[in-house]
Amino acid sequence: MSLQSVKAFFAEHAPDIDVIETTSSSATVALAAEAHGVEPAQIAKTICMRVGERVILVVARGDARIDNRKSRDAFGAKPRMLDVEQVAELTSHPVGGVCPFGLATPLKIYCDVSLRAYDEVVPAAGATNAAVRIGVERMAALVGAEWCDICQAAIGKTDAEAAE
Repeated sequence: MSLQSVKAFFAEHAPDIDVIETTSSSATVALAAEAHGVEPAQIAKTICMRVGERVILVVARGDARIDNRKSRDAFGAKPRMLDVEQVAELTSHPVGGVCPFGLATPLKIYCDVSLRAYDEVVPAAGATNAAVRIGVERMAALVGAEWCDICQAAIGKTDAEAAE
């Protein structure tokens, strides 16, 4: 059902974007990078978190790590990861296929500025072997995302350099 909801999302909102299904798993950043021939940082990972009473999605580059202080400052509370069952129930996507497209429940979506290091990223598409190639700004616009800065700087780069 999840992959179908993502395909339906793109059919309605961006019919020029194809969902890419691979024969191998792309459930982790490393596997996804290998399957799609990109560096791990270019994978757009989607994290489902609870902040107080709210559930949000954060999309960040594949090698980024959430910074607790920055996220607490940005969201007003420390985000907590949801468990596998909660993620599947709220998004309709399995862990490893979570993305901001075709969600079962309307959720607030944030894109971390770390994504802006790339013109195009590869987020999952509702299954552990599906993804899309999409421009960073277009992805944010399609899902109504708000930009945030909650990740640690990429190794060897400042936040500003990572966002360029």
